[in-house]
Amino acid sequence: MSPRVVLIGPMGSGKTTVATLLADRWGVPVRDTDHDVEAGEGREISEIFVDDGEARFRELERAAVSTALAEHDGVLALGGGAVLDEGTRTLLDGHTVVFLRVGLSDAVKRVGLGVGRPLLLGNVRARIKALLDERTPVYEAVATHSVVTDGRSPDEIADEIEALLGGAAR
Repeated sequence: MSPRVVLIGPMGSGKTTVATLLADRWGVPVRDTDHDVEAGEGREISEIFVDDGEARFRELERAAVSTALAEHDGVLALGGGAVLDEGTRTLLDGHTVVFLRVGLSDAVKRVGLGVGRPLLLGNVRARIKALLDERTPVYEAVATHSVVTDGRSPDEIADEIEALLGGAAR
């Protein structure tokens, strides 16, 4: 068993929204590893970052990704920084991974003031730019497909992913 598709990308790229749309279209379940980590820990990601640090969060996230890849056959959305972990990148080998690419302007509009996003403390625009600059090459290296999300509706993005993957067929 493995997910039909795994969505990766930075915060504000629309991973959760597009994953839900695709799952509804295909009649399969949707899963988000950020939600899995929060459910497993009984607290929000921002609390885990503050209480335990980013390294511990990445360990929990890697375990959540590993479990989801083994158990889930629907659409899987990963947290924005999941691919920073080398172990997580290795787990994604052989899976269909779509990078939802978002530019700085659209990301800032979608994320807003970053409430509940621990990596956005301080100047939100500058932090998002730094995260995009740091992570985009990693997303590109992991992805089997890349879809531009700027100025597009979630339905348009889902349409393109369906076309890339040959519709609902596995």
